Amino acid sequence: MILPTKHIPLDRSLLGAGAVLLLLLEAPVTPTAIWDRAKHAPEIGTYGRFVLTLDFLYAVGAIDMLDGLVVKGELP
Repeated sequence: MILPTKHIPLDRSLLGAGAVLLLLLEAPVTPTAIWDRAKHAPEIGTYGRFVLTLDFLYAVGAIDMLDGLVVKGELP
C-alpha cells in the first residue's frame, strides 16, 4: 500500500498520493486547505487516505509542520 507493486499501481499507493500532495503544496498552507484542493484527485480518494499520505510524507521528511501550516520539508 505504501509503495507500488505488481498488484498495486502507482496511483493507488501512498507514494503516488504523496506526489499529488507535494505538487499541490506550492506554499505553506493549512491541512484543511490542502484537503480542499486534493479531495477530488483520484489518487487521494478519502479523508483517511489523505491523512495516511500526510503521515507518510511527514515520516520520510518530505513535509513538516510550522506554526500550524504544512510546509515542504528539507530533504538531504
